[in-house]
Amino acid sequence: MVLPVTSANNVKVYTVSGGIGSRSVPDWLARNQKKALKQDFEYRTRVDLIQDFEFPEASNRIKTTRDGNFVMATGTYKPQMRVFEYAEVSIKFERHMDAETINFEILSDDWTKVALLQNDRSVELHTQGGIHYRTRIPKFGRDLACHYPSCDLLLGASGPEVYRLNLDQGRFMNSITTDATLGVNCVEINPAHQLFGLGTANGTVEFWDPRSRSRVGLLSQPQVPSTFGSEGALEISALKFRHDGLTMALGTSTGHTLLYDLRASVPFIVKDHQYGFPIKTLHFHDGGAGTGDIDNGNDKVIVSDRKIIKMWDRISGKHFTSIEPETDINDVCVVENSGMLFTAQEGVQMGAYYIPQLGSAPRWASFLDNITEEMEENPNRDVYDEYKFVTRKELAVLGLEHLMGTNVLKAYMHGFFVDLRLYEKARLIANPFAYDDFKERTVRDKLEKERGSRIRATDKLPTVNKNLAKKLREEGNNKKNKKKENVNVLADGRFSELFADPEFQVDEASKEYQLLHPSVSKKKVADSDEEDSEDEVMDTAEQHSDDSDSDRMVGDSDSEDDLVAKIRKERGLFIRDKKPQTNARNVKDKKNRSARRAPEMRMGGETGRASGRGDARKSFGSRVQSNEAKRRPDGHKISRTAMGGMEMTFKPKAKAPGKGKQRRS
Repeated sequence: MVLPVTSANNVKVYTVSGGIGSRSVPDWLARNQKKALKQDFEYRTRVDLIQDFEFPEASNRIKTTRDGNFVMATGTYKPQMRVFEYAEVSIKFERHMDAETINFEILSDDWTKVALLQNDRSVELHTQGGIHYRTRIPKFGRDLACHYPSCDLLLGASGPEVYRLNLDQGRFMNSITTDATLGVNCVEINPAHQLFGLGTANGTVEFWDPRSRSRVGLLSQPQVPSTFGSEGALEISALKFRHDGLTMALGTSTGHTLLYDLRASVPFIVKDHQYGFPIKTLHFHDGGAGTGDIDNGNDKVIVSDRKIIKMWDRISGKHFTSIEPETDINDVCVVENSGMLFTAQEGVQMGAYYIPQLGSAPRWASFLDNITEEMEENPNRDVYDEYKFVTRKELAVLGLEHLMGTNVLKAYMHGFFVDLRLYEKARLIANPFAYDDFKERTVRDKLEKERGSRIRATDKLPTVNKNLAKKLREEGNNKKNKKKENVNVLADGRFSELFADPEFQVDEASKEYQLLHPSVSKKKVADSDEEDSEDEVMDTAEQHSDDSDSDRMVGDSDSEDDLVAKIRKERGLFIRDKKPQTNARNVKDKKNRSARRAPEMRMGGETGRASGRGDARKSFGSRVQSNEAKRRPDGHKISRTAMGGMEMTFKPKAKAPGKGKQRRS
């Protein structure tokens, strides 16, 4: 079973009927579906609350009888009245009239006696057999109400008078003359003490006592708060009394609802519908109906204009839920002691809505309480599920243009309806790789979605003292340093200026910094040496590549992989040997690198001579032996005087005869 459901404000509202509002399905589709209704499982298991619960064009008014067995509605076109019986869940009869009905009043407990106010200034009285009597009033009528103790039918019209038609005597009585020059819009009788309430187009509410037939109170034009106000004259468009005899609800032409206590002239609740349309109907729904509790905390006020039905708490004014049909609303009727509402709408079907949180289902529709949850689980099937709408361009792409004019294509609006199975086959033939493209696109979208959900590190090094910040961060990430309780300098606000103000930039090229950080200078020298070795290796690789090219020209068949392996193998030897290159370009590059090389500090020995770079790489024993060999007198001696002079003594030696012969040779 399929039943549309909405959840406004987390309150489930089931649309039992009237969801579509009017038939928008093409006639050919409706005719074709009728043939398969016997095989349609959803059609056979559908919920048809009341059969033919509709009018040819629109419905105007709808009301239920006091005995709770019938519902009566008026509509058009042609103007008619229909009565539906709950026991048979179908229409009982329909009766046509000469004029459209503005409002009607059920005079008996059932449908047998009805008074109808029509738009041609006529009043019709109907009985079980048909129309009983028809009369006219001087002004165009707007509303009517029946005072049962006196059998007076009160008729509000476009003039200041409220006409009284006594149904017992069969004649008009003295009219009630009001101060409303623009007419009386609504007439209501208090169910507790029979006080007459007349809402006028002047924006006032007059209260009349039926015993003395005199005015006992006047509510001047209610002042709507400025936050809710709107431009234009304020009129009373709806009026309703609660059964407690003290609470009154007013609906204005500006879309506001005001709740009054008859003992006060100031409303205690003001609500706005936000649409600006006149309020059409007002109803008090007792949440504790049937329990004898008059002031129940679940009491709701049901207010409607032409667009929406809103329900809110009577005490606090808190919003409960809302219903917004697809067509304009003309009237709303609440089924007594239940959570069901009927609506008369500007559509073919009349609406029926069931709200479990508002109340239980009526006795004649008790099955709704058991199947609402089951109906909600099943998806709502669309009437166009078996057809696909295509345009003329799509037909040309699919290669189905030759089917135009046949029964396969149904012309509708600016295109055609085609059977869904035929469309799928034609699309598969026209583009056989559509599924592969779809699959690739889906995978790509999934990968992009996963990339977007990755967590990326947003830690950025500061622009000032970047190397220092990097060093501090590495020390903080070290496991050994984590065990110690060190202060995080980067997160400490006291050192924020160190990494933000350029005045605190550390000059790493200064002599003071190099004296304090000798390891940094050595690291730079090592980096420069590595650059030299890399250049030498690249030059050697170029030479070997040239040799290999020449060898290949001769006939050597070494592959590129063997050449790369040879270069990688010889690369370590060239780094280890560091053979000087005689190429002029290499000599020039070395001079440029030596000019760019940072100054190097070397510790001198006891004699004041600076030790070379190779001495630093020797072991301690080899360095001691070399120093002792240097200290041995070799026949000469050099000393300095106190005044800065230098003395040198030496012993001449004769040349070895072997060396001289070798040189001569």
